[in-house]
Amino acid sequence: MTAEEIEAIVGGYHGDAFRILGPHGIRKKGAHERWEVRAFLPQAESAEVRYRDQRCAMEKKHNAGFFVAILTGEPTRYTIRARLWDGREVELEDPYRFPPQLSDADLHLHGEGTLYEAYKTFGAHLTCSEGAPGVRFAVWAPNAENITVAGEFNDWDIRRHPMRRRNGGVWELFLPGLVEGTAYKYHMRSRVAGYQQLKADPYAFFSEVPPKSASVVWDVARYQWNDSAWMEERGQTDCLRSPVSIYEVHLESWLRGPQGRTLTYREFAVKLVQYVKQMGYTHIELLPIMEHPFSGSWGYQIVGYYAPTSRFGNPDDFRYFIDACHQAGIGVIVDWVPAHFPKDAHGLAFFDGTALYEHADPRKGEHHDWGTLVFNFGRNEVRGFLISNALFWLKEYHIDGLRVDAVASMLYLDYSRQPGQWIPNQYGGNENLEAIDFLRRFNELAHTVPGAFTVAEESTAFAGVSKPVYLNGLGFTMKWNMGWMHDMLDYFSKDPVYRKYVHNHITFGLLYAFHENFVLPISHDEVVHGKGSLLNKMPGDEWRQFANARAFLAYMWAHPGKKLLFMGQEIGQREEWNSNTGVRWELLEFDYHRKLQDLVRELNRLYRANPALYQVDFHYTGFEWVDFHDSDNSVIAFIRRAEDPSDFLLFCCNFTPVVRQRYEFGVPEEGFYEEILNTDSELFGGGNLGNGGLVSSRPIPKHDRKFSIVVTLPPLAVVAFRKR
Repeated sequence: MTAEEIEAIVGGYHGDAFRILGPHGIRKKGAHERWEVRAFLPQAESAEVRYRDQRCAMEKKHNAGFFVAILTGEPTRYTIRARLWDGREVELEDPYRFPPQLSDADLHLHGEGTLYEAYKTFGAHLTCSEGAPGVRFAVWAPNAENITVAGEFNDWDIRRHPMRRRNGGVWELFLPGLVEGTAYKYHMRSRVAGYQQLKADPYAFFSEVPPKSASVVWDVARYQWNDSAWMEERGQTDCLRSPVSIYEVHLESWLRGPQGRTLTYREFAVKLVQYVKQMGYTHIELLPIMEHPFSGSWGYQIVGYYAPTSRFGNPDDFRYFIDACHQAGIGVIVDWVPAHFPKDAHGLAFFDGTALYEHADPRKGEHHDWGTLVFNFGRNEVRGFLISNALFWLKEYHIDGLRVDAVASMLYLDYSRQPGQWIPNQYGGNENLEAIDFLRRFNELAHTVPGAFTVAEESTAFAGVSKPVYLNGLGFTMKWNMGWMHDMLDYFSKDPVYRKYVHNHITFGLLYAFHENFVLPISHDEVVHGKGSLLNKMPGDEWRQFANARAFLAYMWAHPGKKLLFMGQEIGQREEWNSNTGVRWELLEFDYHRKLQDLVRELNRLYRANPALYQVDFHYTGFEWVDFHDSDNSVIAFIRRAEDPSDFLLFCCNFTPVVRQRYEFGVPEEGFYEEILNTDSELFGGGNLGNGGLVSSRPIPKHDRKFSIVVTLPPLAVVAFRKR
């Protein structure tokens, strides 16, 4: 040990602290073995080593607080008694007497990108080493010269606790005596350009409440789940043949407490769960719940991928919320963002002074539209980080589904880029081959969790998004049908007198409706940034707007595909979504809004009660046109069938404000047809025109069918019939 090495320790830039600090053997002198203990204690005025009921004063070798004690006998367990500058005395376990904590096997798997439960190795873990309780820290930073752990426990001194470097650029340190709730960061000193920065832990399980940004030690294994019945049933259920009606929620703006206070996870476990169950939805989809510094990003610019945001409580509180959902029979989907991450200094960006998680070349590593960075999917450790994260939420938090954001931006190298702003792949194409491989592997592993599913927000015609990987697909369970959403919103936004000119917007979607496993989404993106709320997209006066909204929602629930509706649209909120305020629940004092909510509740009830609406969503045998030729009157009719073809429903739609009397439709079978839905019912705010609840077929051929019925089509309405 040289004076220069001591200087490096006290200066906080020694790259191999374990070679200097802790116990070290020295030469034998006669029959006695000698060893020494070295410690850097800048907070101490003096110190002594205690071992085998003996005490040995430590000599201060450097005024900054570098102490050495020479001991005799066999090296053994010891503690250090330090007298602090304020006169207090404390007894310390020396972190530098403990052996390496991580196995070589884990380090090897991490390096090849196959440590798929990396969260059990990396991050901060409460554990015991050689009988001493404490916290094991581990972080990946191959280009760091020195990393220290700083926190409340060492007065945020970035010199006192340097980490041990292991193979593969991994750093680790066991700090005895630390407990749950300890705030910490890693101080990164890079070998490149003198870069230094305090970084949050990429694998942290909890974080301070923003705008604070430190990571927090948390025990993620403590919570006792009570959803075993749900989890067992989920593993035996095929979600593609089951009703899936999703209520998309931004927790921070769903409901506010007094004085605009945000609710807690445990309050959501009561209020939100009760509401969703009452409304008949099958699933809640949460906008990203992972820790994010900027609330205005709605959670899509994530810093803490393994930490549920502390805005609403701690990780156990979030588990309690999920538990409550499952006990109420409600699934939970979480938006997951592996496409990009923000540039916040304490986050993943430029993590060890180099482009570690991102690409160094901005033509591959930056999304200029969003001001974010793109993950380097070609790097083993980055793929392992993201795949482990997906499995973490599915396994440790019992999340039922992951909806992957911005998949199109991952698939294409030229996504939202001009010529010269992107680099082709090795074959000269614009496909991001590394991202495609990553998504396929992610989906393969996600589907090993019983009953879990994945959903892609993908807005292009990329083939096979929801096809299995073994069929050369991406492997997602389902995909958002962005084309249907755009076409139908455009259709309904037009005055009914002009709808006959865009009648193909209705029929075109059925040309590709069964190419993928589609979800029909009316999401947060469609009711913000000047696009208007769902109700305000509708033309006409108040009556027509609500009638259009009712017809749209009924058509959406009748159409093949799973359903997704963003919060506030079920009550006809006029304002665009504002993430800084709650949903306008006071609107339910008015009949039109309350009865629109009643319609959505009834649509969910009908949907769950009729297999014809959900069993065959992704095959042409579940849908049958009756008539789509009457474009002049904007009238269509179709049949939905269950796996049992004799179980069917007939839907008749009139998308103009004109009553159509004695309109004829062909039907598959003779008999009585019960009117099970009429969006013009007074119960839903309509004019109560209809068919008296029942019509009888006639042996008169129509629409290539032997029998037909004659019905009254209410204005701007959908009516549905079931054969008795």
